[in-house]
Amino acid sequence: MKNIAVIGLGLIGGSLALELKKLTWATIYGIDNNPEHIQKALELGIIFEKAELDIVEKVDIVIIAVPVNVIPEITLKVLDLIGPDTLVFDVGSTKSAVCLAVRKHQKRGNFVALHPISGTEFSGPEAAIYNLFSNKVNIICEQHLSSKKMIDRAVALFENIKMRTVFMDSAEQHDKHIAYVSHLSHISSFMLGKTVLEIEKDEKSIFDMAGSGFASTVRLAKSNPKTWTPIFIQNKENVLKSLNEYIKNLETFKKQLEAESHEDVFAIMQDTNRIKDVLAGINNK
Repeated sequence: MKNIAVIGLGLIGGSLALELKKLTWATIYGIDNNPEHIQKALELGIIFEKAELDIVEKVDIVIIAVPVNVIPEITLKVLDLIGPDTLVFDVGSTKSAVCLAVRKHQKRGNFVALHPISGTEFSGPEAAIYNLFSNKVNIICEQHLSSKKMIDRAVALFENIKMRTVFMDSAEQHDKHIAYVSHLSHISSFMLGKTVLEIEKDEKSIFDMAGSGFASTVRLAKSNPKTWTPIFIQNKENVLKSLNEYIKNLETFKKQLEAESHEDVFAIMQDTNRIKDVLAGINNK
């Protein structure tokens, strides 16, 4: 790797750039439509040089880390410009739209549809940190449409930043599952924060009484709406299904609480405690 272009210098793009600075002597170019992000990324040493999109003509790797609603358009432009040996991947939280957009492109083999599942509630170049991806999972979709060479390069890159890669046959499968384990949790956090703010008009009282449980539950409500609105809209079908099932469970719990059904309330929580074992098994892989 001699030259790398990172399009989008927020949390994920910036953190990937920092990791690549540790792994390679490559020149890392930054592209962002926000001049302040470019300037901050230069000041923080996240990138070496600012660039325009045409820089992708001479780089070895292109990382697309922009909001999901513009990923398909940017990816098509990049594929039109790159050389035959350039690896291109996006890091979006939804995969169906971009995979559909590039499916028939003559350079589809250069593109790897992947999703490194990691992040924080913060955004922008200032949020970029080292070791964000360590011991996390990276998902690659539709590997059969990417060349083996590009898949091998992408897997090696993420192994070098200590991520474990798993494969999913379809982008649709990815989007369905991620709606439950990521998108729904963000919505829950936003709506819990909204509910408490509406009920508790005295914000000082909230923070005086808030324990670690409340703080951890609403942590995701600090996430950037500019990032998450397009995600929810783009994955609307799966998000709505997960929301309907979540609301159904809330309604059931509400009715049991109204009826003061101690056994049923206890049983729901006890049964859900099984999630401890599930998560422990995943973390031990």
